[in-house]
Amino acid sequence: MSGVDLARVALRAAKEQARARGAAAQQRKQARRGGGLRSGARSDGRDPQALGSAINRLITERGWETPAAVGGVMGRWPQIVGEDLAKHCVPLRYDDAPDARVLTVSCDSTAWATQLRLLAPQLVARLNADLGQGTVRLIKVVGPGGPERRYGPLRAPGSRGPGDTYG
Repeated sequence: MSGVDLARVALRAAKEQARARGAAAQQRKQARRGGGLRSGARSDGRDPQALGSAINRLITERGWETPAAVGGVMGRWPQIVGEDLAKHCVPLRYDDAPDARVLTVSCDSTAWATQLRLLAPQLVARLNADLGQGTVRLIKVVGPGGPERRYGPLRAPGSRGPGDTYG
């Protein structure tokens, strides 16, 4: 993780520790009054939580904001790039290393790969506006793979062509 990500995690941990100290002080105060924890009209930490807020809290505590946001982009790919481009280009993976931050996209033809390479700067700007500045630095476009090259009808298993017999 980069320095900014480490700082976010450290800040979240400090806030959680401060909340825990405050809750412990509240419990000691109530224990002195002879009450202990009481259930009342106000919500406290024992109340059930909605699934969405529990997941959001987990993502925040673990520092998974960027991977979760990029996963959301992969799910919303047709809305981000448009229906025509989404039919022919699919995001494969995201390298979230601080020095890389590369989104790899596969296209089903060389024409669509060329089109996506031309649109890459605008797409990077759109993704960074949606996810936060610097989340995606580069879009790597992968075209279709061609058929395996075969030289002649007969092939020896494991050979690499005519060059493998020269030592």
